[in-house]
Amino acid sequence: MSGHNVWTHKGTFLLAAVGSAVGLGNLWRFPYLTGENGGGAFILIYALTIFAVGIPILIAETMLGRTSRRSPIMGMRHLIKTHKTSRAWESIGWLGAASAFLILSFYSVIAGWALHYTWLMLTGSLVGADAQTISDGFNALLASPGLMTLYHTLFIAASALIVGMGIHKGIESGLRIMMPALFVILIVVLIYGIINGDVGAAASFLFTFNISDLSLEGWLQAMGQSFFTLSLGMGAIMAYGAYMSSEASLTRTAIAVAFVDTAVAMVAGLAIFSLVFGAGLETGQGPGLMFVTLPLAFAEMPFGALVGGVFFILVLGAAISSSISLIEPVAAFLVERFDMTRPQAVTIMVVAAWAMGLLTVLSFNVWAEGTIFHSLFGRSAFEFIELLTNIFMPLGGLMIALFAGWALTQSEVIKELGTNATWFKIWRFLVRFVGPAAVSFVFLRTIPQVEGYLIPTLGALIIVAAFAIGQRLRQPKTSS
Repeated sequence: MSGHNVWTHKGTFLLAAVGSAVGLGNLWRFPYLTGENGGGAFILIYALTIFAVGIPILIAETMLGRTSRRSPIMGMRHLIKTHKTSRAWESIGWLGAASAFLILSFYSVIAGWALHYTWLMLTGSLVGADAQTISDGFNALLASPGLMTLYHTLFIAASALIVGMGIHKGIESGLRIMMPALFVILIVVLIYGIINGDVGAAASFLFTFNISDLSLEGWLQAMGQSFFTLSLGMGAIMAYGAYMSSEASLTRTAIAVAFVDTAVAMVAGLAIFSLVFGAGLETGQGPGLMFVTLPLAFAEMPFGALVGGVFFILVLGAAISSSISLIEPVAAFLVERFDMTRPQAVTIMVVAAWAMGLLTVLSFNVWAEGTIFHSLFGRSAFEFIELLTNIFMPLGGLMIALFAGWALTQSEVIKELGTNATWFKIWRFLVRFVGPAAVSFVFLRTIPQVEGYLIPTLGALIIVAAFAIGQRLRQPKTSS
């Protein structure tokens, strides 16, 4: 990869990685899970897992991108050749690309709902609306494949436009405007929530330390959220790492990404639940919290339509910063492998993801229940695609940890980390043993409902781990 394809500023990778990490999950899933799983106890487990699993694998994935200076697929091919190791490791790049493609297909549909609510809020359509009216409105949106397809198209086209403009003019310029603006909007919504809502109840809900409320399922959810929130295993971090300056510190940057990502989730939780409790509403979960409960809270508060519109602009911005990171791994591969122009590569990726997204659109209406897809797979198309990403991402993250921990040489890693021997030893222990064990544990606990996948997946994990260690042990001692 040529020298001009490096971020103009050292801090841009931080913005890009935070942009990839901060999305819909931070704005409703993290706060909800925290409140339902022991508050401070959940956050403690989450923070420990971020340090022991998330940050080491984030460093590893960034390192693979920066070392290869290529897209995830071509980068792994390069690393395999230079390290004289098995072609099987190329699957890291393919798993990341597949995850990014699948996630973009349904993420664009869900994010498109925010377009609908931005319009409803800013036009004052929901002012004074009651719970039944807002709930019926959300159900009407889900029942309309035409409307959902329109929003899906507009959202994915906007994301494509940014990536198609290139690394500097598109992604870098977009992020340098978008991310600071999102943080400002989030603070404005928090201040609004403190003035008009019940911030005391929100803080109590989120941060009361009740270790007894944290079940095994809660532990698993905390560990799973810490892994998924950092966008690990979907190619984006490796793709962005390829443009990272050689002088930038991998460790400091990874810690900063984890800190900012968590801080955004905390502030969003305080802002959202201040409004929810201030309006005397029940805490919901999933899309219902953002698209039913919150609009109802805004409908009952002074200047709610304006602030609600601004809030959904925040949701859109966070979603776009994530979606551009999903387009980049595949687009970069098409440019490198087939010598396409960037606009051509982005168009192919986005049109294919848009078409795949129609399966998610139809999952909420035409193919909702009792159709052939349900009969074949026992779930909707949306749920099936989501399941595949829940398999591909942790498997990719596991393999990244094993490759970085066992295949890369000690001298190479120390040079990339630019650190002392003590931190290197800690990082290598975490990435070789703790990370893979934790990811495997969470992974295997999250898919017991799909018994058919469990045994082959467990077998694959064991084979991958044994293969990685075997490859390392066969290398000459001098290479370590």
